[in-house]
Amino acid sequence: MTGVQALERKYPDLPMQPGHVLRRESEYIRHGTLSWFINFDVVTGQVIEPSWGPTRTEEDALAHLQRLIASEQKATKWHIMLDNLNIHQSESLVRWIAEREGISPETLGVKGKSGILQSMESRAAFLHDPTHQVVLYYTPKHASWMNQVEIWLSILVRKLLKRGQFTSLDDLRDQILAFIAYYNRTMAKPIKWTYTGIA
Repeated sequence: MTGVQALERKYPDLPMQPGHVLRRESEYIRHGTLSWFINFDVVTGQVIEPSWGPTRTEEDALAHLQRLIASEQKATKWHIMLDNLNIHQSESLVRWIAEREGISPETLGVKGKSGILQSMESRAAFLHDPTHQVVLYYTPKHASWMNQVEIWLSILVRKLLKRGQFTSLDDLRDQILAFIAYYNRTMAKPIKWTYTGIA
């Protein structure tokens, strides 16, 4: 989940010439922000079922996960890695998983007071239950480098966003979707960790 601004430079770039680097105007026109939910398939290295919108509420996160799960009817088990954003451990997400698992809503307790819904920790533990069809895992705090989506987002920034010109939110969305299609077709591969732990 990340927010991306649609920025358009106020004046055109001055192109490279012998003895001169490309010069880019620092002033920009801001056309708004899109919140993106990105799924990264660690087996293929492809970005699958992205979704976007103007907000990043727990309802948005739930709708995104529901769309992801619905996209692959043959899957019998889902293992999903998320960061520790509070909407990834929400009441609505717990209620949805409980409904899928046939767990009575009365047994969930009351948010902030009792039962599974009492705290983010109790909700995260419920969502991480390996007996569920959808099992959520959370990256450790302060370890975004472990999240492979973050690695892909850095590619998106370097290849598209850093030098991009976006005249509207629709233009931003279309360019990102075109980049995802290009990436999946030509660049996607599983990320292989090379760090050995020795400094």
